Amino acid sequence: MTDPDLSFQTATQELDEILKKLDGDDVNIDSLTIDLERASELIEWCRQRLEATRHEVERIVTDLDKN
Repeated sequence: MTDPDLSFQTATQELDEILKKLDGDDVNIDSLTIDLERASELIEWCRQRLEATRHEVERIVTDLDKN
């Protein structure tokens, strides 16, 4: 589960750290599933955040066009 105070920047930084671990030569098999589950949660959270931001930007642009 993601932290409710998570920022997009923090999420992408954590994803980068997970990717570095997975790209390394010394992958810890014991934590592989945990890392992949966390990465999946972060990716989904980022997608939702991007989608919400896109809708908000579209709303703002529409409001500006009306004025």
